[in-house]
Amino acid sequence: MWTPPERIQYELPEGDWPTNEQAARSQLFSPVRIGPIELAERTWIPAMVPWRATEEGEVTEDVLQWYERFAEGQPGAIVVEATGIRDIPSGPLLRIGHDRFLPGLEAIVERVRKASHGRTRLLIQIIDFLSIRRRPQAEKFFRRFLQVTPAHREALNLQTSSEEEVREALLPLAEEELEQILTPREFEDLRFGARERVTDLQEPHIRDLPNTLPDLFAQAAQRAQKAGFDGVELHYAHAYTMASFLSATNTRDDGYGGHREARIRLPLEVYEAVRSQVGTDYTVGCRYLSEECIEGGSTLEDSVFFGIELARSGMDFLSLSRGGKFDDALQPKVGSSIYPYTGPSGYECMPTIRSDNRGPFGRNIECASQIREAVRNAGYKTPIIVAGGICSFSQAESILCEEKADIIGAARQSLADPDWFMKMRLGRGGQVNRCVYRNYCEGLDQKHKQVTCQIWDRQQLDTPGIRLSDNKKRRLIAPPWDPQK
Repeated sequence: MWTPPERIQYELPEGDWPTNEQAARSQLFSPVRIGPIELAERTWIPAMVPWRATEEGEVTEDVLQWYERFAEGQPGAIVVEATGIRDIPSGPLLRIGHDRFLPGLEAIVERVRKASHGRTRLLIQIIDFLSIRRRPQAEKFFRRFLQVTPAHREALNLQTSSEEEVREALLPLAEEELEQILTPREFEDLRFGARERVTDLQEPHIRDLPNTLPDLFAQAAQRAQKAGFDGVELHYAHAYTMASFLSATNTRDDGYGGHREARIRLPLEVYEAVRSQVGTDYTVGCRYLSEECIEGGSTLEDSVFFGIELARSGMDFLSLSRGGKFDDALQPKVGSSIYPYTGPSGYECMPTIRSDNRGPFGRNIECASQIREAVRNAGYKTPIIVAGGICSFSQAESILCEEKADIIGAARQSLADPDWFMKMRLGRGGQVNRCVYRNYCEGLDQKHKQVTCQIWDRQQLDTPGIRLSDNKKRRLIAPPWDPQK
């Protein structure tokens, strides 16, 4: 993963843990409404992909235990991982593109309700993503994937040669030579693997996305409602389809790209389709980026505009992330796929304790604050959820008291200690296991391995009945915590 060149080593902020009485008087542990439902407290576990589903996208016992363990900490809300809306193979990621997935999704709801004693609200994040291929070997790329064109023949002075001879001539060339012969897109496909973009309008299925996606999202949301989830979070963030429509890099010429009003058109149409399917008494919000953090990408000014429009549409909450784009990701190894959290924008999404002068903690707060202020000034009370390096009580409480956000999200700290919100609420903050922000978990995610935390995944491996990782070297959930002790 990319690290800022300054590489300043930071220490964790002081926990400033509250007493039980202080917690009871705090904003953090006060209730808040998101649309038709109320959270018992303003604590939120954002979606994290743990790589525990089957290759067919079905819920497994490991998936159930993952969410059950977070629910034991009784946060205000848990968002289930990015769950695919299409009924297509997508590896060990959860899917919701067909009714056959309903029993497994219902089981997640049941486990969370029971483990949290009904205290935690449960939402599911629904996502669409376009095709992406692994970085190919050069030989495979030139012999199987590259479409030979007259431009290639002319560059090689092989106008009368066979296609096979052109391919063979390209094979031994150095990258510097290939960069002069191939188109920028072909050269990128060679170095990173082929990746579809929303701007590939020459492809009929890409051009047709504005016609197909609203109904796919609406059907997925209806399944979530049937399964018993309290709401859905539409995934409009990071490197995926809907975020790509919002991006300033979206140059579509069909009314869905270019200026901001056109770029937000499909996200609004998706929301309208979802709302018409689930009704007004069901919680629907979205996660989107406060900044893309890439050259030529969407800025805070764009995101302020998007926030107002999303609030005006009727969204029940806006959850803010940042960065995490393919555009500046590091080149993958041959045989691996590009990972959108390895470049500078990926760092903005998941900063580590080695940082720049801004530091790694709360890099998203000021942007969230400006978006919230703009939404409020426009006359909307839509709750704003902020996340990103929030790991102490005083940090979280000050954000709320200063009205920079309405709900506090914490992914990595909640992975490090699924009970940390409860420990603070009970005045037991001194027992919190704190995330060290070295992104061990992100490294596992990048390799599509079952995600765990280095703080606890080698502890008590001989516990009877504990489920272990595929290599049998790591436990898959954090050890239990007994609040009575």
